[in-house]
Amino acid sequence: MNVTHLYCSACDKRHEPKRLYNLCECGKPLMVAYDLESARMTLTRESLARREPALWRYREVLPVDAEANRITLGEGMTPLASAARLGGQIGMSHLYIKDESLNPTGSFKARGMAVAVSMAKELGATKLAVPSAGNAAGALAAYAAKAGLEAFIFMPSDTPKANIIECRQTGADVTLVDGLITDCGKIVAERKQAEGWFDVSTLKEPYRVEGKKTMGYELAEQFNWELPDVIIYPTGGGTGLIGMWKAFDEMERMGWIDARRPRMVTVQAEGCAPIVQAFEAGASEGIEVNNAHTIASGLRVPRAVGDFIMLDILRKSGGTAVAVSDEELLGAVKEIGSAEGIFAAPEGAACLPALRQLLSRGDVSRDERVVLFNTGSGVKYLEAFTETV
Repeated sequence: MNVTHLYCSACDKRHEPKRLYNLCECGKPLMVAYDLESARMTLTRESLARREPALWRYREVLPVDAEANRITLGEGMTPLASAARLGGQIGMSHLYIKDESLNPTGSFKARGMAVAVSMAKELGATKLAVPSAGNAAGALAAYAAKAGLEAFIFMPSDTPKANIIECRQTGADVTLVDGLITDCGKIVAERKQAEGWFDVSTLKEPYRVEGKKTMGYELAEQFNWELPDVIIYPTGGGTGLIGMWKAFDEMERMGWIDARRPRMVTVQAEGCAPIVQAFEAGASEGIEVNNAHTIASGLRVPRAVGDFIMLDILRKSGGTAVAVSDEELLGAVKEIGSAEGIFAAPEGAACLPALRQLLSRGDVSRDERVVLFNTGSGVKYLEAFTETV
């Protein structure tokens, strides 16, 4: 389409497009660059009104060339719900929830895998592998099945059962590992060359972030091209946070929005908060968390390969990083559900106690426009609620 090249997020080395890549030679994530002058000739704010309400409406700033290779299950254009009742309970006038649970496979991971699998197919990969805490695995399994590709999935043995069943029922080869997602990642890294797998791990290939960035495009469109004041986002690997920031830059360069940016807020669990710890310490990279633990499996990422990108975004935006307890985030699931009818994933629900912290610290004012991201459906985490049945 309009891809000009790939570039390293750390060393800026330029890479030619239309090839399968994992990380740059320096070990850092690669990003996709576009000819935005060309893209804006057909992709305009006005043209979007005539397009399908789905992720591929932004096709000029997505990397897939051939329409036949665009694998879709109907992902994207999820609701931006006005959370008036919930906002009223905490004294906020303009609170919103971006509800990613309505994506195929029940989470925002569908966006990234839609684009990653489409590109893998276009570039000739036939076997895809991923380590996952749950929802990314389900998304890969589904999109690989749709594309006619093989999926090899490695998940911690205590991954929510819904994710395990989902992957097996959509044809994936599933291996459960006694350990964390980082242990699963080591297995993929050690075996991928011999097995002929292409590794689609978070930020270890360039295209999942391209799917996730569409959340940023959608927010701008849904807010009539004026971005919110604050975005509160649950962060494990951080692809969505990085993707949205990239989308804001692209939209500004196309003349769709101005230079103003939301304050970006990372939310993590107290039992696994490498970005929070690094942010508070003034560090430019995270350190690996030992004995990482949290009921919110998507937040149980001891160290993210893109940690340095996230920390830079938080600081550039004037944002921050907040950790919440498992008790707080589980309580918030019911609070959000009772007020707004959204059965949020524990990761998404974590945004509410984080917001309360920000309000109490004076980091957010009650009249600001704030978006909480619910990244998935609570239905995928039923074991977390067994004690309340």
